[in-house]
Amino acid sequence: MIAIIKYNAGNAKSVFNAVARLGYEAVITDDFGIIKNAEKVIFPGVGEASSSMKYLKQKGLDNIIKNLKQPTLGICLGQQLMCEFSEEGNVDCLGIFPIQVKKFPVKDIVPHMGWNTIYDFQNMIYNLPAKLFDNINRNSDVYYVHSYYCELSNFTIAKTNYILEFSAALNKDNFYATQFHPEKSAEIGEQILKNFLEI
Repeated sequence: MIAIIKYNAGNAKSVFNAVARLGYEAVITDDFGIIKNAEKVIFPGVGEASSSMKYLKQKGLDNIIKNLKQPTLGICLGQQLMCEFSEEGNVDCLGIFPIQVKKFPVKDIVPHMGWNTIYDFQNMIYNLPAKLFDNINRNSDVYYVHSYYCELSNFTIAKTNYILEFSAALNKDNFYATQFHPEKSAEIGEQILKNFLEI
């Protein structure tokens, strides 16, 4: 069973449909027991960081997510909320990744929206290829919609450049995250989701 965390941020249904197309059973839920006992957990999101963190704390989901032991994937806002701090509402986040989330400087169109290239699929902590990108060609294109970005760090396992270079994906222990939307990224995104579900 794949648990897709339900909270006040959109996109859970799109992720559910993408997982179902890959042949996996999934449920959209905020039930603590189901989330803790799921084989894998996906933490999606489209929305605003400070209001989403407030909701997670009110529901007690913040502590549940931080303490998950199974493979867990954050998507878009989910990735940003897994970081330490976001400039979107100046809010402390879950702190899984010791990374700051910052607003793009207005040197081009913001939000960054549409297809862009991912590259450097390397796990710097373990000096190994990143499992999330098995069977993905270098310089593949994926779909983005965001105004804030995660800084580069030792936990970065893929990069994208828009205005500046930022973390397209992160990995720390059992936690994985993508700024792009694999569920909206056609065959490339489907393969990335499949890679996660097979970890």
